[in-house]
Amino acid sequence: MSKPIEGIPKAHVGHAHLMVADLERAVSFYRDVIGMRVVLRYGEQAAFMSFDDYHHHLGLNTWDSKGGTPPPKGHTGLYHVAFVFPDRASLGQVIDRVQKAGFVLTGAADHGVSEAVYMNDPDGNGVELYRDRPQVEWPTGDDGNIIMFNERLDVAALIAEGRSAR
Repeated sequence: MSKPIEGIPKAHVGHAHLMVADLERAVSFYRDVIGMRVVLRYGEQAAFMSFDDYHHHLGLNTWDSKGGTPPPKGHTGLYHVAFVFPDRASLGQVIDRVQKAGFVLTGAADHGVSEAVYMNDPDGNGVELYRDRPQVEWPTGDDGNIIMFNERLDVAALIAEGRSAR
C-alpha cells in the first residue's frame, strides 16, 4: 500500500464549471444574486465569472445541456459548489439578496469552522454560501484534529448584520 499524500501547500480548487439549461438565466443568478461578474463570454454558449480579477471562479455552459433538466435524485454528480465570503456582513448581504430574489434556502448550519447556508441555483445545482471563522477559532479535539458539526445557524442575525454594514 502506498503512503498517503500529506497535502500540497498552496494548491487549491481553481474553479467549478456547471452545465446549465439557460445561459442567460444562470448568468443573471450568479451575477445579480450571488455577486459575481462576467469576465468572458464564449458566444451564446458559455460564460466565465469571477468575484474579483481572477480569470474565472465559475464557468457556465450549455454545450451539452441547453434546455436540459437537472439530474434525478439518487444519481452521481455535483453535490454543491461552495462560495466563501470574507466576513459575516458580506455573507448576510448575499443571503438577503438570495431571499429577496425568491430563492429558498434548503439548509443552514454552524459547522464550528464556518457558517453556511445551502440552496439550489435555477438549474438545480447545489450552492453553498459560507464564511470561514478565523483558523484560531476552529474547534479541535485533544488529538489536535479539527472538529466539525452541524448546529443551528441564526440566519436572521446574519442578514441583520449584512444590512447594518451597508
